[in-house]
Amino acid sequence: MKREERRQAIMDILVEQRAVDLDDLADRFAVSKMTIHRDLDDLEQAGLLRKVRGGATIEAGTQFESDFRIRELQDSSSKSRMAHAALDLVEPGMTVMINDGSMASLLGARLAERVPLTVITNNAAVLDHLKEAPRVTLIALGGVFSAKFNGYFGLVTEQALARLRADIAFISTPALAGLQAFHMDEPVVRAKRAMMAGAERSVLLVNHRRFGRSALHVLADLDEFDAIITDAPPAPKDRAALDRAGIALTIAGPRDSKE
Repeated sequence: MKREERRQAIMDILVEQRAVDLDDLADRFAVSKMTIHRDLDDLEQAGLLRKVRGGATIEAGTQFESDFRIRELQDSSSKSRMAHAALDLVEPGMTVMINDGSMASLLGARLAERVPLTVITNNAAVLDHLKEAPRVTLIALGGVFSAKFNGYFGLVTEQALARLRADIAFISTPALAGLQAFHMDEPVVRAKRAMMAGAERSVLLVNHRRFGRSALHVLADLDEFDAIITDAPPAPKDRAALDRAGIALTIAGPRDSKE
């Protein structure tokens, strides 16, 4: 197997299993551990994984989030349920802000079901989904493109958002602990905060796997959001913190329930 084929195979395993073991990979591909180390080093440098003791993972860390190309392949059923729950909050005639991320991308693809709409976004995938959608006024936020997050960020993005207003903003997060949402990238945090500041209502979208985790930067306190949507109940201790603070959580399922 050629080097690039082996590295693609490693990424395929990571998408399915979320973590890999160095010894297992060496046995699987019949190569030395040093060869696998070099593979993982190069993939980490490309921002595709995070090396850990004895292997690698694509799970988020305090300063790491996996590449958009990886995330868009994961948890499709969960994202679909959350997108459906989020779509229930959108009415024709609204102006909607939608941020970066694979969850937001899936929601963005469905916004055409609620036309007429004005959609403001820095998410390149949403721009691609809606650029030819009839009865959608699409406002593309400029800025510096990030391949890792498949979106636009920076001063240009933030200045544009400062001059725009929306009925609702959909904000996603890779980490939620206690009563706060977190993100590992400062420019991404600034863009999300600018959307929240420009919207009448802000809705947080978070996979239940991301509860109980923190990242480098605090994105927002949870009481800054008008609604929080997840795909399944979080762990009891995480849920208890929300209940004590009186923060409602919408569990997106076959029949969305607010608890």
